[in-house]
Parts: sequence; C-alpha cells; structure tokens
Amino acid sequence: MKNIDRRQWLKTLGLSTGFALVGGLEAFATTVPARPLFDGSIAKLDSNENPYGPSNRVRKTLTDTFDQACRYPFQALGGLVEMIAEKEGVPTDHIVVTGGSTEGLKAAGLTYLAGGGEIIAADPTFQAMINYAETFGAHAHRVPVDAAMGHDLETMALRVTAQTRLIFICNPNNPTGTLLDKNKLKDFCNSVTDKAVVFSDEAYYDFITTPDYPSMVELVKEGKNIIVSKTFSKVYGLAGLRIGYLVARPDIADRLKRSVMANTNTLAIAAAKEALRDDDFYKFSVSKNVEAKNHIYKTLDQLGLEYRKSHTNFVFFHSGQPIHELIPAMAKENVKIGRPFPPFYDWARISTGTMPEMAMFEHALNKVLG
Repeated sequence: MKNIDRRQWLKTLGLSTGFALVGGLEAFATTVPARPLFDGSIAKLDSNENPYGPSNRVRKTLTDTFDQACRYPFQALGGLVEMIAEKEGVPTDHIVVTGGSTEGLKAAGLTYLAGGGEIIAADPTFQAMINYAETFGAHAHRVPVDAAMGHDLETMALRVTAQTRLIFICNPNNPTGTLLDKNKLKDFCNSVTDKAVVFSDEAYYDFITTPDYPSMVELVKEGKNIIVSKTFSKVYGLAGLRIGYLVARPDIADRLKRSVMANTNTLAIAAAKEALRDDDFYKFSVSKNVEAKNHIYKTLDQLGLEYRKSHTNFVFFHSGQPIHELIPAMAKENVKIGRPFPPFYDWARISTGTMPEMAMFEHALNKVLG
C-alpha cells in the first residue's frame, strides 16, 4: 500500500463520528495479540511505546534473519532506503537511516551546532537535540508554548538572528500532544528557511487523523532548508530495535551522514522493511491508539481534569498535583507515567497502552486523585 493510501485511510478514521473505530478492528485483534512487557502486572505508560508490536510478520522476519546477524548492515541497507524513498516520494539520496530518530536529532545538532551557534525550540518539547547541542557549545533559545500549549511560531520567528543555525519543531509536540495549524507551519517554514535550517521532528506523524495534514517532506521536495525525522519506534512498535530516518535535500543529507555514529543493525533493517509492508498492523496500531485515547479522555472527564486533545499516542493532562508526588503515587498502584516536563510541574503525560493497561490507569488515577 502506498503512503497516500494510508493517509486516505487515516482521513476516514479522523472523519468518523467521535473518532469511531473503523470496521475490521476486531479481526486485526485476533492476529495481533497484546504483548505487555514482563507479566502485565505493571502498566508501563511512561515512554510512548507501542505495546502491541512488533507485529507477527515482523517477529517472523526477525527469527528468519538471525543467520544474517553476523553480517554488517551496509549491504541490506540499500533496500530499506529504496522503500523509504518510495514511501516519502523522494529520491534515495534524500534519505539518511539512523539508530532511531533520536540519533538523527543528535546528528543534526552535531552537524550544525558543534562549536557554537544558536538553536530555537519550544518549551517544553523533546529535548534530545537541544541538550546535545548545548553539550557542544550551542546556545538554546527556549520559547514558551502558547496558551493552547502549541509552538509560539510568531515569537520563535522573532528570535532568529545571524547566529541561528537550527530551528527545532516537534510536531505533534512531545509532551503536549498539540498539532500546529498546517498553513501557519508552512508559512513559518517558508519565512525562516532562508536564514536557518528547520528541523521537523515527526515521530508521531502517523497518529495524526486530521484530514490532509502534510508532512514537511513536501517542503524538502521544494529544495527548502528543512530536515524531517521519522521513526519506526512508535506506530510500527520497533522502539527496542532503534531505527529511524531523516529526509533532507541531498547536500544536507550528505552532511548529516558524516555525523551519524551508531547507525542501525541488520535485524532492525529487516524488521523495518517488513513493517512497511504490514499495512494490517499499521491500521491496527492507529485504531487501538484511538480507542485507548478515548478511554483516557473518558477517565479524565469523569474526574473533571483538564487535558489537551492529542494527535499522538499519549495525553497531557492537568493533575493539579505536583508531578514529583504523582509519579510515585501512581507507581504504588503499578502504573508508570511520564517524567516531569518543566515548567508544567502539575501536569502529567500518560501514554496509550493496551485496554487492560488503560483500566489499570483508570483505577489508579481514581484512587490517587479521586
């Protein structure tokens, strides 16, 4: 299935009344069993992982590929690059495969900010690139999110100076789950990419159900100074295998490749290839994520707690309790929730999980806060 077909399916899901689940979900469920970590006694809802993956097809591929684990990954990598390039609609020289998208973020930070320069980012947002860049001498301009907990693009644009090397956009944003208006985002990128490189972190792009929402890969195709990162960790359920990729103009991609250190591995490459082919599991993951989010919303509504509607596989909610107290209180009820995200010290991030894990979360939160 082409990527455009997947987006059309997501459009149908997003337009369904009340985010109703598409038909056939239960059929998927019979072939894609939940696989909670450990024995299922702890609901691990702190790291935005996909509790259903890898898919059965990917698991079989991993088993069949063990005999090739003695080989370096370079020969196998070309086939995956071709598949990713076809999915994104770009030539293969636009693709950089990395050890998870986090390595891609750090490679960009090293490429553009080693020895100084400035990076602009929202606050709070995913910190991997920003912290890494600061280690190498860069200065970070952290721009507080707006009242809706989205990127304040207008203020971010005003922060651009002659020293700005990178502008980091996490969209949808982690930890707030908010999604930027597509037209405002495109206008922002067009206005600043002649001054600095925009890095668009799209780790959660596959969970967006807003109709016709574009990836910033579309601007890469226009030759803009934009880098887009994507990952196999989330919707595909391969977080433990560490594989992701960057999409950028060929000259930028070549620079980034020189900063990649860990790379990936033979088993991860084989898994990623099969994951791209396994459309049933892709649809299953997105559908189950909608189901779990709806359960979280219902729980929070019953408790009268404020939250942000999420375009990811987690929900950010106002617990009204200091996060350093809520985390251990929930842990006592065998539920792990997200770490602190300054300056929102009385907000909490909860990842979607299996429905039994969602029930554990509901019980625990009612006991702790009810």
